[in-house]
Amino acid sequence: MKNYRTMAGPAMLALLVAVSLVIPNALKAADSPEIMKLLADAKAEAAELKVDSGQLESFTRSTMTWRGYASKLDEIKVHINNTGKLLGKLKAAETTGSPWQQAAIKRIEPLLKELADNTTATINHLNDNPGKIHTPAFTDYVKANSELATDLEAVIRDFVDYGRDKEQFESLGSKL
Repeated sequence: MKNYRTMAGPAMLALLVAVSLVIPNALKAADSPEIMKLLADAKAEAAELKVDSGQLESFTRSTMTWRGYASKLDEIKVHINNTGKLLGKLKAAETTGSPWQQAAIKRIEPLLKELADNTTATINHLNDNPGKIHTPAFTDYVKANSELATDLEAVIRDFVDYGRDKEQFESLGSKL
């Protein structure tokens, strides 16, 4: 029985390699270059958003005035709006993408929406309570914003990296 298992592993691997070489490229879902570009742009925007949100979170351990918070929140809002525009373009191109690209778009959308909603709540809280920026309620908003921005950046980065690695792998496979 043990010998059968060790023989089945290499035989199965050889079968999978043979099948993958026989499947015509036309049957494989092609990645959309447009979506790849938009994801790369969203990755850059999300990286800036992560940095700015981290800086805003660091303000909670300082004597920053409410104006400093407001200025940084304006920057964050710009990044969220830019990412939202990119998401709109991604959604418009979604049907042309491969399954993993479509999954990426579906995964990014709720994270960005939650981040936008949280940022709006943070701005509203600051506008309503400019003298209470060092209270737990406000610092919790800011911390949640930073965590969401970090999550969004990681998700987009992982999808972009996956696409790049997949492209490299397929390029190597075509050289065989």
